[in-house]
Amino acid sequence: MILLGVDPGLQVCGYAVIDARAGGETLLEAGVIRTDGDRALAQRLGQIAGDFSSLLDRFRPARVAVEELYAHYKHPRTAILMGHARGVILQQAASSGAEVHSFSATRIKKSLTGNGRASKGQMQRSIQSLLGLPGLPEPPDVADAIAVALCCANEQNRVQV
Repeated sequence: MILLGVDPGLQVCGYAVIDARAGGETLLEAGVIRTDGDRALAQRLGQIAGDFSSLLDRFRPARVAVEELYAHYKHPRTAILMGHARGVILQQAASSGAEVHSFSATRIKKSLTGNGRASKGQMQRSIQSLLGLPGLPEPPDVADAIAVALCCANEQNRVQV
């Protein structure tokens, strides 16, 4: 089963495509969608929609897993802007016919490390170990997207057992 994990963002949006089979998970592709901060919001959202739609068309994932937003109460504007990007991603995923799942950061961390408060470094080392990667996944947006996809795979495996 092909899963697409997404770490939503307006400037940098991480994505990871994994093949989750009974024998384990394989990373097929991971990267980022970057938008130009000098462009209008509508143009940036249009770029995210187009790039994300291309990923959906190319990989045809059965499931799309998106990290839920977390924003500090001191920065409500950041949460609103990220919410726009997340909304575009959710809409594109739903339109593709994929099952759409959302996971909190705490749930993702607990799924991969057993600790809902794991550090970025712990998460990267877990991902590296689980997927047999030669190095730590970088940048952080990619590592987060891989973690979201792996969490979704873990949840699916738990349901099937």
